[in-house]
Amino acid sequence: MERRTIGAGALAVGAVGLGCMPMSWAYSGSRQRGDESLRTVHRALDLGCDLLDTADMYGPFTNELLLGRALRERRGDAFVSTKAGLLVGDQHIVANGRPGYVKRACDASLRRLQTDVIDLYQLHRADPEVPVEETWGAMADLVRAGKVRALGLCAVGARGGRRHGAGTYDSTLRQLRRVQQVFPVSAVQAELSVWSPQALQALLPWCEARGVGLLAAMPLGNGFLTGTLTPGQGFEPDDVRARHPRFTAEMMAANQPIVAGLRRIARRHGEDVTPAQVALAWVLAQGRHVIALPGTKRERWAAQNAAAAGLRLTGEDMAEVSRLPAAQKSWD
Repeated sequence: MERRTIGAGALAVGAVGLGCMPMSWAYSGSRQRGDESLRTVHRALDLGCDLLDTADMYGPFTNELLLGRALRERRGDAFVSTKAGLLVGDQHIVANGRPGYVKRACDASLRRLQTDVIDLYQLHRADPEVPVEETWGAMADLVRAGKVRALGLCAVGARGGRRHGAGTYDSTLRQLRRVQQVFPVSAVQAELSVWSPQALQALLPWCEARGVGLLAAMPLGNGFLTGTLTPGQGFEPDDVRARHPRFTAEMMAANQPIVAGLRRIARRHGEDVTPAQVALAWVLAQGRHVIALPGTKRERWAAQNAAAAGLRLTGEDMAEVSRLPAAQKSWD
């Protein structure tokens, strides 16, 4: 597995990581199996996908507990990334950036993860009631206390209620400029995929100029870019895609040309190459500080995702991706 460095501390991680959220939250609850998810984590680590990305809100809490079971045996093989700053209620999610809360949340995450240090601690969302500098300062205290190695920020993009006429990541860039004055940012997590490339416009250049890692969330478009979903198949009520405007039957059908293009490119590289691997290779080709974080709870997909790190797209491939139609029905 190719290694890439992020942050001023030159933290080294595999180019492809493992998004752990689907194991416990947001996707098809009836298909979640703890033992199978544990095997997936171990398989990913064996293949060099050492960045394990989770959050206290996933479950809530159950995703960290699950990872803790794996880390008990494999802590030395893993780069652990978790997040704080969002509280999950019965029907709502709210931000909490109070310094005291953030520090208590970190201690709780350490216990659930069964570790004495978190490699990357991310602010999931800034609290509009608390100056982000105060929240970030509390997180910096955790680094000084030896509980955390580095800090990251999750981007607020098109779904974050930005002002009319503003750029997709203007709010995140303002936050980054503010917190960077308090303590260095090592990583920014943002959606980046063939059908959601907006992070390339301003967010990635900001990261590249400072050696900050860009953790590419949802690089497979919530599963759509794998080519394994069928328009109109339906989703379980607790699956986030059941409410996603790109996953209506009509929009899934309209966006099939994107998958068809990825499939054409895959065929040029061999019978065993998949559209998902092409999509991941495209993400990795965007820069040496980009880390792909595909989420899965299946060993098979984890192995396939890891193999994408070895796929090198040609100039012709990249040009063909650039000519694919833009995804229809965005969150805007």
